[in-house]
Amino acid sequence: MIPGTLYRTALGSLERIHEGKVRDIYAVDAATLLIVTTDRMSAFDVVLPDPIPQKGRVLNQISSYWFERTGHIVPNHLTGLPLESAVRDPGELALLANRAVIVRRLRALPIEAVVRGYLIGSGWKDYQRTGSVCGIALPHGLKLAERLPQPIFTPATKAAAGAHDENISFAQAEDLLGARLAGEVRDTAIALYRFAAQHAEKRGILIADTKFEFGTDPTGRLVLIDEALTPDSSRFWPADTYRAGISPPSFDKQFIRDYLETLGWNKRAPGPRLPADIIAKTSEKYLEALARLTRDEAA
Repeated sequence: MIPGTLYRTALGSLERIHEGKVRDIYAVDAATLLIVTTDRMSAFDVVLPDPIPQKGRVLNQISSYWFERTGHIVPNHLTGLPLESAVRDPGELALLANRAVIVRRLRALPIEAVVRGYLIGSGWKDYQRTGSVCGIALPHGLKLAERLPQPIFTPATKAAAGAHDENISFAQAEDLLGARLAGEVRDTAIALYRFAAQHAEKRGILIADTKFEFGTDPTGRLVLIDEALTPDSSRFWPADTYRAGISPPSFDKQFIRDYLETLGWNKRAPGPRLPADIIAKTSEKYLEALARLTRDEAA
C-alpha cells in the first residue's frame, strides 16, 4: 500500500454500517452518520486494488466547497458538526482530517441524477446508434464532445456492488419516484449543473457531465447527498484546449478509464494493478481540479 494513503478504515469508536466503492459510512446516532472518503479508486464499477494519494481529501474538499455554494438551490446532508463531536481518539481524528463529515440520516432515492452538457461517453455511443441520448432526441450531425444545445437529464439506476449502472428513461424514473418527485429531481439537478458549469468555466474547467444523488428528509423535502461535482462524479475538461470532434484531456478519472481500456480487461473484479506513473498522474489531475475550482474569482 502506498504510504500516506487510506484504502479502508476501521474506526474503533463507531460502528461501520456500509462500505461503498469509495466511502466508508459509520453510525453516529439515530439522526446522523459519519462519512469517510477514502483513497479507493473505482472504474467501470469495480474497486481497483491501488489507492490514489490525496484522492479522498480532494473529493471531500470539493464536495464541501459545492455544498456551501449551492444551498440556495437545494439543501444538503451536511450537519456542520465537528468531527470531535463523534470521534474522540486523537489518532482517528488525525486519520479523518479533511476527509470525513457528519451528515444527516436521510432516505436515499434509488436513482442517480445524471446531467449532460456535452456529448461524450455512453451518451455519444447512444447518439451514434439512435440519434438520441436516453430517449431524448438531439440535432443531427453533432460531433464527439460537442456542447449540447441545452443540458439534458439522463437518470440511471444504482447498481449493486460489482454490477454496472444502467441508463433509464425519464418515464422509468417517474415509475420509480413518482411524477412529482422525478420532476423535482430533474429540475434541481439541471439547476445545479448550470450553476456549477458557469462557475467552473470562469476557472478554466468545462464540466462535460456530472451525476448527483438525492435523498428526502422526514418531511419529504429533497436533499443533495453523497458527493457533489467532483472528479469522481464528473468529467472535467480544460477549457483552453477543448474542441469538438476529439475526446478532450481531463481532470478526472477518465484518465484511469482510458488506461484500463488499453489492457483488454473484462471490467469485472478483481481490477488490475496500476503502474506508479498512472497513480501519480491521476493524483496530480485531482489536485489540479481542486486548485482550479476553489481558487478566488479575482485570481
